[in-house]
Amino acid sequence: MPAPAVNIQKVSHHYGSHQALRDVTFQVTPGTLYGLLGPNGSGKTTLFRILSTLMPPSEGHAQVFGLDTARKPSAVRRRIGTVFQEEALDEALTVRQNLRVQGALYGLHGAERRERAEDLLRRLNVADRATDPVADLSGGLRRRVDLARGLLHRPDLLLLDEPTSGLDPAARRTFWSAVHQLRAEEGTTLLLATHLMDEAERCDRVGILSDGALVANGAPDTLKANLGDETIWLKTDAPTSLRDRIEAQFGVSTRIVGATVQVAPAAPPTFLSSLYDALSDHIRSATIRTPTLEDVFMVHAGVSPTDSREHVLAHRDTSDE
Repeated sequence: MPAPAVNIQKVSHHYGSHQALRDVTFQVTPGTLYGLLGPNGSGKTTLFRILSTLMPPSEGHAQVFGLDTARKPSAVRRRIGTVFQEEALDEALTVRQNLRVQGALYGLHGAERRERAEDLLRRLNVADRATDPVADLSGGLRRRVDLARGLLHRPDLLLLDEPTSGLDPAARRTFWSAVHQLRAEEGTTLLLATHLMDEAERCDRVGILSDGALVANGAPDTLKANLGDETIWLKTDAPTSLRDRIEAQFGVSTRIVGATVQVAPAAPPTFLSSLYDALSDHIRSATIRTPTLEDVFMVHAGVSPTDSREHVLAHRDTSDE
């Protein structure tokens, strides 16, 4: 049986007194697109730094295709490519010159390097800008050139850390179209870090990171289905009080998600009518809908994936009072 593309086992990491990762464990099957979903400060970039051999974990083990990232960093680097939040491009050099430098770092020379670079530029629709300085390119074009850089040496695993940060919707769609095309043609395993729901929905599996801990892991449709077919979401000024009243009067299990109460009864429309008759004074608004991936995140993490770590901690401090 082949080794997982990524094998994270009980990984924790500390920056002084701050714990960035907490006992994280998951695996990525070769050839799949796995997404790590979480807000800024949730530990995504720390995990990527470990996988890209920039630092060892404080505890636990991280492997790429069976190679330990701390013990065999050189071998790991030959198997991975990276596209991080900031492009790893020299603005003073042309597109083609940037790829030439990248190829040399991986021992690619002559016709092999030239043909690979030109093929990627053509497939990413930036061949007509090959002689332009990177400084003259738009944000979307720069991201595609950076994608070509990350793929130049044909990595088995490509790490994508918030790769569409700062791009407009059209540029994001173009970037992802290129990623999916190259994935289909080359079979590259992709590990994505994102806080964007539409990007997480593209993934075969999603791991939800919250304050350094992996709080959910599975296929997006499965994670959503686990919340029920249809659920009621109640906005209220006193979520704890409303939850307690619902459970006491109706015997239905509820969840508090931020300032919202989620209820999953057998027949939501009928139940909602009874709920309003009994507790309308405690309800500001109510919605019946099929769970979304953002709902999954909110249920498991208690906050939105667009919230910062500071917001997460502030919310938790408040909710514990």
